[in-house]
Amino acid sequence: MRIGAHVDATDPLAAAAARDAETVQFFLADPQGWKAPQPHPDADRLRTADIDVFVHAPYVINVATLNNRIRIPSRKLMLTHASAAATVGAKGLIVHGGHVNAGDDLAKGIDNWRKAFAYAADAGGLATPVLIENTAGGDNACARRFDNLARLWDAVGDYDVGFCLDTCHAHAGGEELLDIVDRVKAITGRIDLIHANDSKDGFDSGRDRHDNLGNGKIDPDLVVAAIRAADAPVVVETPGGVTGQRADIALLRDRAGR
Repeated sequence: MRIGAHVDATDPLAAAAARDAETVQFFLADPQGWKAPQPHPDADRLRTADIDVFVHAPYVINVATLNNRIRIPSRKLMLTHASAAATVGAKGLIVHGGHVNAGDDLAKGIDNWRKAFAYAADAGGLATPVLIENTAGGDNACARRFDNLARLWDAVGDYDVGFCLDTCHAHAGGEELLDIVDRVKAITGRIDLIHANDSKDGFDSGRDRHDNLGNGKIDPDLVVAAIRAADAPVVVETPGGVTGQRADIALLRDRAGR
């Protein structure tokens, strides 16, 4: 269990040192944009550093949608980001589970995920494994409710796909944190990364607003129990900059017996 934080991409190693982090996650391009990532100036240092590196894909990627003007660029951008993530030695590329629009058939959205992995395989494969992340909102989401997550995994589980569990997203999405690792692993067989975040909003609110551990609506002991059960790398995506994230990392280490 190596614990760290989501940091700015400018100098991830310096950001890790400031937070006493063993793991870093960052974006390689504008998270709200469609531009392809540019080479990272510290790629060589990141590849050889004793730090677990993860890259978060842009939020705009939605390979599930039935809108081809979004779906086709999304799967291409996912492939591009997986290649760029490999250049910095990333262990995974985190991609949100996506959704279909109201009135659309979720089964078709789930099959679009399968097609995205088939497309990647035909293009030579993903240079970095994709970790699908559970999401907080939307009644038509592929990975908010775990019954839909099970349907998604039935479609994509034969590919080399991993899973990222976000505690804020689970809470806000209406999934209890008690025994959540067992319930996820019963579906996916794995958890490759945990986003250990508190939530500013209540259970099943559908709102994705992170808070520092112990400041929001989630009992921090439930977050600690989840990371201990998962025994996977941990990233806090919490506010407060260096001070806030360093305190969250210290809390997790102390309570998890690290």
